[in-house]
Amino acid sequence: MPDAIPVPLSAAPGGSAPGRVPAPGSGAGRPAPDGEPYDLVGVGIGPFNLSLAALADAEPGLRTLFIDSKPEFRWHHGLLVEGARMQVPFLADLVSLVDPTSRWSFLAYLRAHDRLFPFYFSERFHLPRAEYDHYCRWVAERLPHCRFGWTATSVEAAPDGATFTVALRPSGGQGEPDGPVRYVRTRNLVLGVGTEPVVPEAFAGLDGHPRVWHAGEYLHRRAGLETAADVTVLGSGQSGAEVFLDLLRRHRPAGAEAGAGGAGSGRRRRLRWLTRSAAFAPMEYSKLGLEHFTPDYTRYFHHLPAARRDELIPRQAQLYKAASAETLAEIHDELYQRSIGGGPDRTTEIVISPGTAVRSARTAPSGGALRLDCRHQETGRDYTVHTDAIVLATGYAARRPALLEPLAELIDWDEQGRYQVDLEHRVALRPDIGGRLYVQNAELHTHGVGTPDLGLGAYRAAVILNSVAGRTVHRLPSRTAFTTFGPVPSPLSDTVPPATDNSARSTIRRRPDSEEDPRAACS
Repeated sequence: MPDAIPVPLSAAPGGSAPGRVPAPGSGAGRPAPDGEPYDLVGVGIGPFNLSLAALADAEPGLRTLFIDSKPEFRWHHGLLVEGARMQVPFLADLVSLVDPTSRWSFLAYLRAHDRLFPFYFSERFHLPRAEYDHYCRWVAERLPHCRFGWTATSVEAAPDGATFTVALRPSGGQGEPDGPVRYVRTRNLVLGVGTEPVVPEAFAGLDGHPRVWHAGEYLHRRAGLETAADVTVLGSGQSGAEVFLDLLRRHRPAGAEAGAGGAGSGRRRRLRWLTRSAAFAPMEYSKLGLEHFTPDYTRYFHHLPAARRDELIPRQAQLYKAASAETLAEIHDELYQRSIGGGPDRTTEIVISPGTAVRSARTAPSGGALRLDCRHQETGRDYTVHTDAIVLATGYAARRPALLEPLAELIDWDEQGRYQVDLEHRVALRPDIGGRLYVQNAELHTHGVGTPDLGLGAYRAAVILNSVAGRTVHRLPSRTAFTTFGPVPSPLSDTVPPATDNSARSTIRRRPDSEEDPRAACS
């Protein structure tokens, strides 16, 4: 059963057929304009909207509602591989980097479970991923305005343009809409619908193949790999590294020493790891390098011309897409353990190949096996790989949710059909629309590499909350990095003269409107 939705909520008026969503723009089935609208409705309850819900909980004057089609909070459950850890420190929880005194902090969660002393003695800054998932679920189950089991099917602007009407339906067992339509009105709508798996174009012809699937499904479908004699993992990010390591540990050859993860199956099989990246290199994790994940860098990046932003993002993959040095070291340790008594020749069934682009993928003519047509990018040599199963660790990307279709003509899209998002994470709408639309984790092109980072989630949520409230609910710092991102003129004296270049002035000295008064964040 879906959670109960708190008022105000209307059923379809005028005897509309239950379960039928009105056609976009038809005007039929809209709720009667009675009842006060919510101040904020959040669609999707992943870590980012959950952070917003947690921070808003301390503000009694705001009337909020957060909905999700899933029956309960779940975060990348297909990738909660045993031993996998977060890539951000525990302070990157839902609230601490904005309000460390919140009752929804990770330390408060530990206290509620009598685990503060065990955590203290563990001396680990990075949490097990399963623990982070459980922490978020603990928060979601206790926040009074988080409602699971409801799907937002459409959003329309009210005739006066001051509010939005959100159509909701109960979700069935698979999270699909299944039930009569209900409606809520809101002055502010925040989309936190997450990202969706990316499947490279080369694999389009294998869509639905039982042995070709995205890494996001790994734990749910891992058992199906047990009979495969040849498995290929594609992609060198963190999920690809974790999947490859797990498969290594689960299928040690007979006689190999058993380390973490068990003794393995003892059956030899070929395991292959391919990436088009030039090397299996770790994520940038130097202290100054991490300052790209600060509000200071976000402001700098936002003020750059759109063309320059689009040029920068692909060049910064090592900041946010690569595997951790620790996971890569564990892979090497596993291979080293296998080589004892025989050298690298004992690992010939393991293939690790960087700089490899898969140009096409299809079922082999003989049937059964899958054929990958590859090109080694540095040598230009084409070659073929035959494999029994493929795990696509090829990342995720933001999508435009179908529920926005009724608003499509009211949104001011950029030249590439993307949201135009200001520093308050507000989407540009037609000038006569008074309701405000915000996005979380859909603004990589405007806010930079920190967009999907959990460490900026609480800050972004506080910026949105301050914007919705029209005042400073949470005070935010004016400077968060030692690095100055942008040109700074050399001083002629002890006083630095005012910048004369507009871009330098806007990116370094002037704070955005949402921060003029100390401070305006999966799935």
